[in-house]
Amino acid sequence: MKKTIVIVVLMATCLTFGQKKKNGTIYVEHPAITVIEAMTQARVSGDAAKVASYLADDFKCFNGTNPNEPESGKDKAAFAAENKWMFDNVDYYSISRSKGAYPDALEYKEDKVVWVQTWENMKGLHKTTGVKINMPVHCLYIVNKDNKIQTMMVYSTSKVADEIGQSLTDRKNGTIYNHHDNINTVRKVIYSYEFKDFDKAYSYFDEKATFQDINSLDINKENTLAENKANDKGLTDNFEIESIVQVGYPDYLKYELGDDGAVLSWWKFNFIRKSDKKAITVPIHFSHGFNKAGKIISETAYYNAKLLEAK
Repeated sequence: MKKTIVIVVLMATCLTFGQKKKNGTIYVEHPAITVIEAMTQARVSGDAAKVASYLADDFKCFNGTNPNEPESGKDKAAFAAENKWMFDNVDYYSISRSKGAYPDALEYKEDKVVWVQTWENMKGLHKTTGVKINMPVHCLYIVNKDNKIQTMMVYSTSKVADEIGQSLTDRKNGTIYNHHDNINTVRKVIYSYEFKDFDKAYSYFDEKATFQDINSLDINKENTLAENKANDKGLTDNFEIESIVQVGYPDYLKYELGDDGAVLSWWKFNFIRKSDKKAITVPIHFSHGFNKAGKIISETAYYNAKLLEAK
């Protein structure tokens, strides 16, 4: 009985995976692909008339990621005008195949049209706002029997366009303080180093705080609090902190977006190198991020480490 059940299961599996039905052909080269790539080059050249020449009279363009777009979509004239606007308002405008990708033309048995799908990258720099455009775009096209583009469906992020729109007008994003409790915290941290009270300095940090140093070979490396303590010990094993001088005054930037903030501060660290007693001054800029509890959750240090090697 057991053997019979196994045989039945195997037969069912074979039938499930063995049934295939061809519904057309996929082409890597096709006149429909040629017309779409020619239209794309016309788009980036700013030639609205040439763009329109590749489109059917009943052409429609739809945004596949925007459920609120009217069902009518953009017609031939609106689409050509939109691309002229891109050419006029975007420097270095280009649309090219994504790395490793190529278009496909699909001819279905029951259809008299050809479907083409593309994967491309759109790049440029918005002239007014300086917003960089570098985004993947996936498009589906329907090309009719006259080799004219009848339908276009675009799938891409709206974040870049949103940033351009928001950057066209001034907008406040919080308040800058020159006196604030978070500024007081940073001063206590820095001067605790001068008095060699490192435990006191570390007490102002959240236990999950991250630390970055622009001199790191890996610019994306984020050290933990424990790793930063080890780095500080390596520094103080070789250098004595003689004094620390505040330069100018710190700023606390309290942002509206994200409901967080950062203290920016500037200092001169005066070191004595223990090996040869040489006095070395290192300007350092710190950026400290804070959470709502007033604990430091991030630190980024900007300085020239080569100064510590001075002869």
